[in-house]
Amino acid sequence: MRLRVLGCSGAEFPGHSPSAFLIDDSLLLDAGTVGAVLSEDEQWRIDDILVTHSHLDHIRGIPLLADNIVVSRLSRTVQVRGTTEVLAALGTHLMNGVIWPDFTRIPTPEAPVLRYQPIPVDKSFAVGDYEVLASPVNHPVPAVGYRVSRGGTSLLYTGDTGPTERIWELAGELAALIVEVSFPSDMAEIALLTGHLTPMLLGKELAKLPKLPPRILITHLKPQYYDRIEAELAALRLPGVELLRGGNVYDL
Repeated sequence: MRLRVLGCSGAEFPGHSPSAFLIDDSLLLDAGTVGAVLSEDEQWRIDDILVTHSHLDHIRGIPLLADNIVVSRLSRTVQVRGTTEVLAALGTHLMNGVIWPDFTRIPTPEAPVLRYQPIPVDKSFAVGDYEVLASPVNHPVPAVGYRVSRGGTSLLYTGDTGPTERIWELAGELAALIVEVSFPSDMAEIALLTGHLTPMLLGKELAKLPKLPPRILITHLKPQYYDRIEAELAALRLPGVELLRGGNVYDL
């Protein structure tokens, strides 16, 4: 699998864009950043979007992608996959005909630009050539992380989470882990209140894994605290830890 980082920040500033990870040019993990990075041809290759939760910085690229497809007059449907709670939030609060058009009915209800596909939790399902497992994580809104596997290679993406359990129980053998760290450790109170991790909390979470993956890719840092988080993670001396940057590409 080839992993391309479109965005990996916990806030938006110049050079820092919200979460989105493109696998093999066609499968998106979250969609906080899409059209600001991908060319037209690259956008048209997206077949599926796996959404972890409904917060704006993880979904905002979806309506803009849909609009680009309609304007281009392309005849294609992107499958937006998530839990029933996440899909209901998209339909009720975002693409509801008020904030943005309902692209599950445009250009026609029979052949829409977007189609919502509910997913099971804690049960594997197929997305094209990939085997996907969604597992609940700890966040103020309903949220899951995803394990994506193909050809014996597995990637685990936690999405946004505070201290959690189930996703580590189901992780299995991993080529890489994308895990969030949003705040420095002296901000643990706000991290726990908002469902996020600090370097110290991350260390405790990784101890729940029977075996650390060779790559531990850190996402969702608040740019204001980037240097502090980087130093604190280095002090943990965990092997394989790397802070993600937009534009990074990994062959797994």
